[in-house]
Amino acid sequence: MNIAFFEIKAEEKKFFESRLDGHKLFFFEGTIQEEIREEAPFDIVSLFIDSRVEDHLLLLLPDLKYLQTRSTGFEHVRCHALYARQMKVSNVSGYAGPAVAEFAFSLLLNISRQTHTALTRSEQGNGEYLDLKGFELQHKRIGILGLGTIGTQMARIAKGFGMHLMGYTRTHRPVYDEIGIELTGLHELLEKSDVLMLALPLTPATKHIINAHNASFIRPEAIIINVARCEVIEPSLYITLPNSIASDVCSDITLAKQKNFFYTPHMAYYTREALQRILEISLQNMEQFIAGKTPQNCLKLACKKEYTHA
Repeated sequence: MNIAFFEIKAEEKKFFESRLDGHKLFFFEGTIQEEIREEAPFDIVSLFIDSRVEDHLLLLLPDLKYLQTRSTGFEHVRCHALYARQMKVSNVSGYAGPAVAEFAFSLLLNISRQTHTALTRSEQGNGEYLDLKGFELQHKRIGILGLGTIGTQMARIAKGFGMHLMGYTRTHRPVYDEIGIELTGLHELLEKSDVLMLALPLTPATKHIINAHNASFIRPEAIIINVARCEVIEPSLYITLPNSIASDVCSDITLAKQKNFFYTPHMAYYTREALQRILEISLQNMEQFIAGKTPQNCLKLACKKEYTHA
């Protein structure tokens, strides 16, 4: 088969070359919209988050049978031509649990102990700390919105800190009872939580799940850690909420200038181990398709403009 990879790095190219014998491989450093200018005979396309799959691009790929994104999010691969062809599309889920959950707690610990300020002062030869009084996580209530791979790992870490675990999710799994997560309604979770962690995928149902109507339930002193898409919180709240908010995904990085807002680049997933899992899961999906099977992370058409997991 002719297999094309976009947004590919040298180490990723080496990985796929060593594992996909017998196929003709094409590697592109740029995005699919940058690289595809004329008709191309690709059977399989693998891409990443900056590649935007649009109808006119699909017209240049008449042989395409399967498309995969090497990411969990798949907003960038929605277009009518995919639906019309009933094409198999897959993402990568479950790879980032430890990486993103641990990163969320690194943000929380920075806020609770102001270590970022202390480190900056130390570099400047300033040993003053009396204005940096922190607070302990032990016995605090943590509310986790979304209990998938990442949210469940957050709960495990929080349990190690001695926190009381609360969660909001549409489904129930036995592991929640094993860990000791108290499942609640959204309003109760917002009311009772000292720390809110958002680990939800962005869907029509979760967009602006924290909004002007329910934000009043959030305690003014609560800490909000958002490692989900920025749109799960209504944009105006990033400015109007009095809470300390930390995020690694934000469309307006100027918010980082606010004293109550802590922002990093979109790097929560970025560990050696997680990057390797992305490659392994992407390869498994591809090998399953080549073998005539449905990829393990296959997405299905749920409605005209929406994918969900099959």
